[in-house]
Amino acid sequence: MTKHSSANRLSEQELQDIDAYWRAANYLTIGQIYLLDNPLLRKPLRLEHVKPRLLGHWGT
Repeated sequence: MTKHSSANRLSEQELQDIDAYWRAANYLTIGQIYLLDNPLLRKPLRLEHVKPRLLGHWGT
């Protein structure tokens, strides 16, 4: 077993930053896949903002 020094570990702030990045990336992905309108949710989400069918390539 290898002993790891604390210099190799992420700080609490780095972990929070990575988590925020991860959540933002997932939010954008879901918005691109499912939403037709209102991607920033400036208005309450309504059914007409959601795509009726998911067709085509999902990659971005």
